[in-house]
Amino acid sequence: MDEKPEGHTDGIHKEDQGKPVEVEEMHSLNISKDDVNKLEEGNKEDKDDKHVEQGDRMNKDGDLDSKAQEEVNETTREDLAEEEQEPVFDGTEVPGMQANRSSSTRSLDPDPEEEGSVWPEKALALKNFVKEKGAAVTSVLRRLSLKRDGVEQANVDVDKDTSDSAKLGEQAAMSPRTAERSAWNPLNYIKVSRDTDSESKAEQGKNIIEESLLPIATKGRIILYTRLGCRDCREARLFLQRKRLRYVEINIDVYPSRKLEIEKVSGSCAVPKVFLNEVLIGGLSELKGLDESGKLDEKIDFFISEAPSPEAPLPPLPGEDDVSDNGPVDELAVIVQKMKATIVVKDRLYKMRRFTNCFLGSEAVDFLSEDQYLEREEAVEFGQKLASEHFFRHVLDENLFEDGDHLYRFLDHDPTVSSQCHNIPRGIIELKPKPIAEIASRLRFLSYAIFEAYASEDGRHVDYRSIHGSEEFARYLRIVQELQRVKVQDMPREEKLAFFINLYNMMAIHAILAWGHPAGPLERRKLFGDFKYVVGGCTYSLSSIQNGILRGNQRPPYNLLKPFGVKDKRSQVALPYPEPLIHFALVCGTRSGPALRCYSPGNIDKELMDAARDFLRAGGLIVDLSGKVAYASKILKWYSVDFGKNEVEVLKHASNYLEPTDSEALLEIIADAQLKVIYQPYDWRLNC
Repeated sequence: MDEKPEGHTDGIHKEDQGKPVEVEEMHSLNISKDDVNKLEEGNKEDKDDKHVEQGDRMNKDGDLDSKAQEEVNETTREDLAEEEQEPVFDGTEVPGMQANRSSSTRSLDPDPEEEGSVWPEKALALKNFVKEKGAAVTSVLRRLSLKRDGVEQANVDVDKDTSDSAKLGEQAAMSPRTAERSAWNPLNYIKVSRDTDSESKAEQGKNIIEESLLPIATKGRIILYTRLGCRDCREARLFLQRKRLRYVEINIDVYPSRKLEIEKVSGSCAVPKVFLNEVLIGGLSELKGLDESGKLDEKIDFFISEAPSPEAPLPPLPGEDDVSDNGPVDELAVIVQKMKATIVVKDRLYKMRRFTNCFLGSEAVDFLSEDQYLEREEAVEFGQKLASEHFFRHVLDENLFEDGDHLYRFLDHDPTVSSQCHNIPRGIIELKPKPIAEIASRLRFLSYAIFEAYASEDGRHVDYRSIHGSEEFARYLRIVQELQRVKVQDMPREEKLAFFINLYNMMAIHAILAWGHPAGPLERRKLFGDFKYVVGGCTYSLSSIQNGILRGNQRPPYNLLKPFGVKDKRSQVALPYPEPLIHFALVCGTRSGPALRCYSPGNIDKELMDAARDFLRAGGLIVDLSGKVAYASKILKWYSVDFGKNEVEVLKHASNYLEPTDSEALLEIIADAQLKVIYQPYDWRLNC
């Protein structure tokens, strides 16, 4: 990729709206361990002063537990050695470092000449940034040191001098935030603003607004029967929402057994159908007729104080009409469960490193030989079959499975899987893996139902509160557990595109419901990089799906590394080249992002082009013809390398999806080299 010198604009003036990057966003910069060590050496004097102050106190109160300290340090080194930090873009723009114009050191087909020419520019950009933000880095390192020292000296009595009281005051100031986060409720997602001044101004009117939007408290129950793609069903939802009536929706396409229920009561399976407790109100026309005559309010008043009778329709039951838990038991999974209970699984040393929860290949061969009555060579072949089915893998991926002192680890014993993956709550499922096409079809169908029921018609707003308590979302959680050992390498391009886009959008909703909406760069980094699923025996985060799979293993903006290394098995799943239109389909829960919709493999290219048109025409790219200014979404800046080699090509690419008149006018201004580009500030607030 060409990397332009500073100030080169190809006749186009660039400008970013909004505030410059703040110092606190420095925390989310991807800096390698070597860079951090250099920073620590550069700030050695500051740390030494602090250590001298603490040394007297340590000598006075007693010696620290050196063994515990060494154990903590050893564990930290092992974790860093065993798992490499994943590159993630969290919205922080690094001054002097372009978003996508340099190549990565981690490539499927590395070019030494290209890497050699690009690295000095990367190093210079990183050096300038670190020099400019040196004070911020020093502050970060000091805080980290204070926290570490605080943990090590938790049981040591300290003198209550002035410096100690100041540190205690700082910890006391931080503790409410920690307590608040630990007691977090996934339904308390609305508070997303970081501007305290605006929060204080809006606090007075907040209670009034919330009270006016809350549903009416009732003892009764409203059941709304719907089906996919029904406009009258959509109107019925909006009608009940305007009336502030909480309802339970039963989609007869998702719950086909309920067709008999409404046909038995009403004589027809036509939808929508509305029940107030056991009383059938009818369809949309009957609902509006009662409202115009004033009789609906009378029924609602009675319904508010009357609990439903046993004859009233029930909400969807857990697992109703769900095939996720159905299917034959995998005989190999049964053998693996017995293998777990028999062989010794413990922490072991291998090549001067310690690996947790491992077993020896020789012990596995012993078990398989005895349990399956196999010769030793046949037992090795059987073990290779188990490894190919993603039940376990070599700790360093050196081989598939061999006899001897090689170390292997079960899939659910992997530290990343057990601590960060959210689709393996009870270990490896014992059902035989279904074809990925079947799972992708059910995921697409369910996503369509969820988006239609709990998102606005334009897809810009999502009712997270209702999704969290719905049976549809519970079914989604059961479906994604089936992805643990599926085969995804041989999926065609269209199926892979649709599957991973739909999975990304639902995974983002799952992450927000589980962890809450991120309030800043550090929280976004955690959400995009640490919330993961196991798919086909490998772990995938939101960032690795976007940048690794859908962008053809391109590095995230303002990062130096690509998601997948040369030996990474996930690189076999990545698309061969970036798909630029996926940026108008991936929804991470922000207000400046695209609309939420479902994508199918049969029409994926047309649907992606429609998504690009909707996003860019709805404000993603605004052209002021009189002022010769283009107001562009920052998505076009962050991922510009996917759209063209320079800004001119990016705008020409985007012009294809504007209205024909706007497209022609934009191309004329570009040809005259008089266009000024202003990038719109990105709104990271929740799209609720």
